[in-house]
Amino acid sequence: MTTTSTYKKKLIEVAIPLEAINAASAREKSIRHGHPSTLHPWWARRPLAACRAVLFAQMVNDPSGDPDRFPTEEAVETERQRLFTIIEDLVIWENSTNEEVIERARVEIRKSCGGDLPPIYDPFSGGGSIPLEAQRLGLPAFGSDLNPVAVMIGKAMIEIPPRYKDRPPVHRGVLDRNHYRNAEGLAEDVRFYGRQIRDQALERIGKLYPDVDLPKDLGSGKATPMAWIWARTVASPDPSLQGQHVPLVNSFVLCSKKGKETIVSPIVDRALGTYTFTIQRDGLSKQDFATAALGTKAGKAQDFVCLLSKNAITRDYIRAEGKAGRLGARLMAVVCEGRGGRTYIPPSVEMEALAQSAGTYADIVTAKETFLSGSTPTRAMITGGVCSAYGLSTWGHLFSDRQMVALLTFSELVHAIGAQIEQDAIAGGLADDKVPLRSNGTGAKAYAEAVSVYLAFAVDKCADYWSSLCSWHSSGEKMRNTFGRQALPMVWDYAEANPFCDSSGNWGAMLDWVWKTVENLHPGNSGVEVQSDAQAVVYPPKTVISTDPPYYDNIAYADLSDFFFCWMKPSLKHIYPDLFSLLSTPKAEELVATQFRHGTKEKAEAFFLSGMRDVISNMAASTSNEYPATIYYAFKQSEIAQEGISSTGWATFLQAVVDAGYAVVGTWPLRTEMASRMIASGTNALANSVVLVCRKREASAGIVSRAEFVRALKRELPPAIAELQAANIAPADMPQSSIGPGMGIYSRYGAVLESDDSPMPVKSALQLINRELDEYLGGIQGEFDADTRFAIGWFEQNGTKAGEYGIANSIAQARGISVESVKHAGIVESAAGKVRILTRDELASDWSPDEDNHLTVWECCQHLIRTLENDGEHSAASLLKAIGTEKADAVKDLAYCLYGICEKRSDAKEATSYNGLIAVWTELTRQAAAINDTGGDRQTRLDL
Repeated sequence: MTTTSTYKKKLIEVAIPLEAINAASAREKSIRHGHPSTLHPWWARRPLAACRAVLFAQMVNDPSGDPDRFPTEEAVETERQRLFTIIEDLVIWENSTNEEVIERARVEIRKSCGGDLPPIYDPFSGGGSIPLEAQRLGLPAFGSDLNPVAVMIGKAMIEIPPRYKDRPPVHRGVLDRNHYRNAEGLAEDVRFYGRQIRDQALERIGKLYPDVDLPKDLGSGKATPMAWIWARTVASPDPSLQGQHVPLVNSFVLCSKKGKETIVSPIVDRALGTYTFTIQRDGLSKQDFATAALGTKAGKAQDFVCLLSKNAITRDYIRAEGKAGRLGARLMAVVCEGRGGRTYIPPSVEMEALAQSAGTYADIVTAKETFLSGSTPTRAMITGGVCSAYGLSTWGHLFSDRQMVALLTFSELVHAIGAQIEQDAIAGGLADDKVPLRSNGTGAKAYAEAVSVYLAFAVDKCADYWSSLCSWHSSGEKMRNTFGRQALPMVWDYAEANPFCDSSGNWGAMLDWVWKTVENLHPGNSGVEVQSDAQAVVYPPKTVISTDPPYYDNIAYADLSDFFFCWMKPSLKHIYPDLFSLLSTPKAEELVATQFRHGTKEKAEAFFLSGMRDVISNMAASTSNEYPATIYYAFKQSEIAQEGISSTGWATFLQAVVDAGYAVVGTWPLRTEMASRMIASGTNALANSVVLVCRKREASAGIVSRAEFVRALKRELPPAIAELQAANIAPADMPQSSIGPGMGIYSRYGAVLESDDSPMPVKSALQLINRELDEYLGGIQGEFDADTRFAIGWFEQNGTKAGEYGIANSIAQARGISVESVKHAGIVESAAGKVRILTRDELASDWSPDEDNHLTVWECCQHLIRTLENDGEHSAASLLKAIGTEKADAVKDLAYCLYGICEKRSDAKEATSYNGLIAVWTELTRQAAAINDTGGDRQTRLDL
């Protein structure tokens, strides 16, 4: 497990263009059609841009290790910037299929690898981002996962496409093109046969989805429904109503767009004890709309109100009725497609009866008793609310009868069309060898199965949009899918999609997501995906590890993925019988610290730590030290807010890494939820995940005392932090980034012993690292001018609120100045015995550093931020050039210092301003350096 071999440092161990990676990762969230994440739902995927950049930097040598080619620091830095440019191009989404850009990266990888490309392995492949990007970069890609759904995603992304690369489609229709590259031919067949399935399904069950008659006020004629809006119902607890069902509605609003407001309006006849629903568009007052938005809820309370008696219906009562199987459903509205947008019409008795007639289909009962009989998660298993509390306790309960008929029909047709695809493939020249896909076949049978895999994915995507947990998005006038987040909360008024419409949620739309993703897959090498417990993986020789393990206790992957497993199983069990031999996905071995499985929090943590230690020990023992390993860790925002970087989950994970024999040589914070250049956003989110860069600990690693470790931290951490600052790591990311050099010191030893000779745990080491970071950032203050040092101290105590003059003067005198000096500098207001720091908006608007005869770092920093936020980067760059090199470095140091103060004061808005300045610092200095100086007697280039 340990090693004494020498190795060349890789780029990721020294520096990466973090800002460009983070910006591309955040932007990727908005990419839809063609993005691999749309092939099949999965939770907590790493952004492809980040994976691509990390893998490149993990494989490519840092120029500092080649002194013959790069003999000076300047030469090293020039080469490093060239590699940065490759990464900056590589992470742009539009370049993910640009062969010129990708090949440029592949060339560098081959050069650093000496032409011998090692396999990349992710033993927690999940959504498949890492193996996919390894394959894109021309590397042999391997992935494994315990979960069959994740394994199928991996096979669909990295294993199947290379087998049929550059092949034309086999279908007998009219071809769209003459030449097919990569997986384009495979994608064309998925589209063609998927459309045939749609036509066949329409013949079978189209009678359940007829067009509807429009009322005269909407122009009469026929219209195609795109969705039916249903309300769950419960028997009124009022005895006088004799069990009459009443609706449980979260909101009666159908459209909230300005000028198009539309609501469901219940018409109640309390004398008869009946109600009907109509649609109201015109003459809506604000009060009408506000009332409709409440549905039948009891204000903001969790209870509902009986529509007929106006009495409360408690959640406890609804839960009891639900668990007894006595909840019903009532049709409230029909959403139709129209030329001018959505049209809303009231329901009819015939519409409701037609939907309910689907319950006579015999296949429904069989499905509910077999593959849909598995239990849905309970509240102990997942967060965010659970439908099981209201009686939706099996997967079959999540679908109405008509939804069930539709899904069963499409699933059956996916299975049936395989024979036709196989015959067409034989006619198209593929071998009639009967070798299946699971046996690495490439003939007609295997090809038919390959196309069927993607068609089964379309069924799974339909299940996500065709359950009774889908809701109606009133502002977007579209369907919301089941998994808007990693939870299964109860939905009271749900939307049922029409499989055969042309709007959101239909079969064609789901098919489009799938084939467009396949079309964009560009396999640059072979790929293998298998099912395996990460603790038992057998790695190929010379494997390089890059992996994204499950977060400590955040997501119940197995419990949630059963939703898709139950629909995937009937479609694919004949293709991969071993994967689908179980009733549900494996759970006992799943490496997450979930208390409900282990009884106590302590037992869950012990299970996670022991298992993760075994996984990482296996990695370290089975791989060479020629390349570092990269391991992603996803932070939980609430955990970091409460416990900081020494949080339980983070410390437990790091402990497993260190115990396994790895030394942590770098940490890079990745932001995936917001762009790096967030100016005055009012939020100050921490990094979403951190990439650990690990090397095997040296065999000669010794044992040191706590005092020796602290001395090493004090000696080595400050210059490392200074290097991170020089690389413009944002203040919000500095705590995570400084873990790298700090843990590098801690983990290079065999052990760090406390005063009682017990081993120091990682959590204690993290606390010491954080303390040293605080001391370093605090020590920067001594290098500022006296007025700035006063402002820092006063701001730390009072923010921008007024304080006593006497206290202020004492602080000023301790720095060798007076309050009057700080006032003269234009930093504070002093009047009536009070002193207050001026806000940025109060500073002189005509300020110029060239004309200020009492120039301070504080003023330069505040004016620079104000210009950046109000006037943009170009104006800020011009001001930075005027401030000059001497003050510019101090301004950046002050921004780091003030960010730390704001964070301690919980002043998120102010902290964001300082963080934003550092985030764009590289761009500001680049623009400043390029500005021509017309002043004649000042420097013509900002040397930063």
